Amino acid sequence: MTAQAPLPPPSEPPEVATAGTSFLQRPSTARILPFAVYMAFIAVADLLERLGWSAEALRWLYPIKTAAVLAVLLAYRRYYVELVGRPLGWSSSLSAIATGVVVLVLWINLDASWMQVGAAAGFDPTMPGGRIDWFLVAIRIAGAALVVPVMEELFWRSFLLRWFEQPAFLKVYPAAVGLKSVVVTVILFGVEHNLWLAGIVAGVAYTAIYMRSGSLWAAILAHAVTNGLLGAWVVATGSWTYW
Repeated sequence: MTAQAPLPPPSEPPEVATAGTSFLQRPSTARILPFAVYMAFIAVADLLERLGWSAEALRWLYPIKTAAVLAVLLAYRRYYVELVGRPLGWSSSLSAIATGVVVLVLWINLDASWMQVGAAAGFDPTMPGGRIDWFLVAIRIAGAALVVPVMEELFWRSFLLRWFEQPAFLKVYPAAVGLKSVVVTVILFGVEHNLWLAGIVAGVAYTAIYMRSGSLWAAILAHAVTNGLLGAWVVATGSWTYW
């Protein structure tokens, strides 16, 4: 099986490239805003917890958060030019899947106390009596495997990684990104997570496959495989803190 050639840099549709100075019409905003909405919900959940809200009530914020992020992604869908084009070939798809599996294995093992920042609140879908709320489980896995990878890869890899090279980030071909941009982005991606070392390792893996393939879909697929399998592992083992 021959390796697929990297995709050429995506071209900008005229309506995106000449969107004017409006903040809401900028290509950067299209990639920042979904991530900002996601992080805002995390901050709101933390505030409500400090105000005495129960964990059972707070877990219903996740479906709302997922729906809000998805709504923003859909509203800006025509701006995501890097997602338009030929699909991944078999070679790139298999590489992305393998990358996702390797990241999962490392993620659940890089959990020593010094590899963590703070304590993860987790997401416990069990009801009184120990019964699992499978509706919440389905939403959590769907959000983590289908929405979060798109949102995060658009922000971290498509935007921030290339923006560190130049503000006109859409003109930067993934393979041309410099080491400094990679290191800074990977570290920031790592410290975004409670398991900071696992986050750095994941950031390195997703960045590498993005730069190698030239396609953001490769990073999204790898990320989705990690998150989807992590969700299955969490439910099977009851390790809710990993959520």
